[in-house]
Amino acid sequence: MIWGTALDNRDRQPEVMDQPGLDPREHAKALTGLRRINTISRCSAGLFRPIEALAIKQTTTPLRVLELACGGGDTAIDLALMAKQRGLALDIHACDLNPEAVDIARRNAKARKAEITVFSADALEKPTDQSSFDVVYCTLFAHHLDEIEVVRLLEVMALRAQKLVLVDDLIRSRLGFALAWFGTRLLSRSWVVHTDGPLSVRGALRPDEMMTIAKKAGLEDAQIQCSWPERYLLSWARH
Repeated sequence: MIWGTALDNRDRQPEVMDQPGLDPREHAKALTGLRRINTISRCSAGLFRPIEALAIKQTTTPLRVLELACGGGDTAIDLALMAKQRGLALDIHACDLNPEAVDIARRNAKARKAEITVFSADALEKPTDQSSFDVVYCTLFAHHLDEIEVVRLLEVMALRAQKLVLVDDLIRSRLGFALAWFGTRLLSRSWVVHTDGPLSVRGALRPDEMMTIAKKAGLEDAQIQCSWPERYLLSWARH
């Protein structure tokens, strides 16, 4: 394991799930493990709170929500089911560049009886159409990107979002690394998850680093909240 000063600086290394040619069965197994980990960490609940607050205020039309880099679609599905339980009108869309992830997300949505729209798209590509969303969010994606790509991601999210941008991700720290190392082994049998979990923390941003990047992207008044287990939620509201 990596401890101490090795985590002082960001160390992005290629993760298995980012590589082409990964066996689809291993990909699906890894996404299942991540679903279990994210369920226990309750990241969907943290994202839902600000979205719920907006949906309560917007009573005339459904709140349009877009997730970038959705993976297996678990978070978007969670949000759709929580909204349905609370009687809130959300029109949820989710996209991913990987066609295998899109297929898995669609199957997951059907299996869990969640109404979401899933499509293929590059999260870093600036929109060329006129479609817009009230809320644009991503979760566990920023740590996969170089700093210049994170700036572009935030710029794209701000272009697409009419009201709110949300970025949920890991915090690079010794505690975060320990949680990732032990947690992935306790909660998943996927060697991909065992490998990528600690690598994700090593490549993650600290809250102060993310705030600096947000300012570079023009999100001057962005805010960050930290939560267990070593996660941050960046939010930016359009005034």
